[in-house]
Amino acid sequence: MSPVDGLFVGLLSGTSIDAIDAALFLIEGHSIRMLSAMAMPIESPIKSELLYLTECETVSPDRIGLIDRRFGACLANAVLQLLASAGEPPEAIRAIGSHGQTIRHRPARAGTITPGFTWQIGDPNTIAEATGICTVADFRRRDVAAGGQGAPLVPAFHLWAFGSDTRERVILNIGGMANISVLHPSAAHPVQGFDTGPGNALLDGWNRRHGKGDYDRDGNWARCGSSDPLLLARLLAHPYFSLAAPKSTGREEFNLAWLDGLLSGLDVADHDVQATLLNFTVTTIADAILDNLPESGEVFVCGGGIHNACLMGKLRERLQPRRVESTAALGIEPDWVEAGLFAWLARQTLSGLPGNLPCVTGAGHPVALGAIHPGRSGLRSD
Repeated sequence: MSPVDGLFVGLLSGTSIDAIDAALFLIEGHSIRMLSAMAMPIESPIKSELLYLTECETVSPDRIGLIDRRFGACLANAVLQLLASAGEPPEAIRAIGSHGQTIRHRPARAGTITPGFTWQIGDPNTIAEATGICTVADFRRRDVAAGGQGAPLVPAFHLWAFGSDTRERVILNIGGMANISVLHPSAAHPVQGFDTGPGNALLDGWNRRHGKGDYDRDGNWARCGSSDPLLLARLLAHPYFSLAAPKSTGREEFNLAWLDGLLSGLDVADHDVQATLLNFTVTTIADAILDNLPESGEVFVCGGGIHNACLMGKLRERLQPRRVESTAALGIEPDWVEAGLFAWLARQTLSGLPGNLPCVTGAGHPVALGAIHPGRSGLRSD
């Protein structure tokens, strides 16, 4: 089946829960071009609820249902604001690809009989009704149903958008969690991709706890401290890092409650904890890349972590002599690559084409991802 072409909106709120990212893309054939983008801050009451849902073990169904609807309305508002600024009417848009907000991600682990699951909220029915635009959402659970992790999904898009016929490449996304896609020039070598561990989540959480804002600008607070070797060793001892791929993770495993337990019995100053957490992120990312990319390879970075100058400086040191730069060099600004993923996935789903890579997620076979919620005029047939 041939893929449908046209205007697509990519919509998401990442693990960091700092803003709703909405971007408008023109996708035609094998090309994608971003036309407009915006990051809409999440209002404090909604953000507090989302953070609570990601961290609390016991939550009432009423509370989840209410924030699901309210956040869906926020997502719809972000789309309408984006289109107004871009000068595009809703009827010009083929579809919205909405990831929503993950509140639980518990993939199945090897050797266990407990089924894995993943859960995103931000009601797509509300988005479709408020915007009138066909909305594709709930992308991860079909991959899980097919035996996969439901994550990372982005390597399929990285291969489509950034693959090279001549160069070994890693696309590194540093969001709340960090993940890599290892792209080989030969089809004989399948794509590798997995979550490396925390990206910004612990850094942001520790910064927020100490009243220093939602994130550590340029890593300046971390620069004031020194990495504590004993704390770093405890962080790196997490069993996730000894797992073989396919694997994925999230706040369920890496959170401040877990960090507090590791700090027990240690006397580490707050700024030294921040420096250690930054070193932890750099170490786990670098180790994953060094294990998979030859010295002649190149690394392209996207996600919010690219704006942390301290983190990026240390990462470049660890990855020498590999080329390390922004995905902007490949045509998509680093803050909007993940929005591009969900716009592309919406296109794949409407086209009846798979959006997962079984070699990455561990699914039994390729599947089209997500559920389609038609707009007010139904599904377009042109």
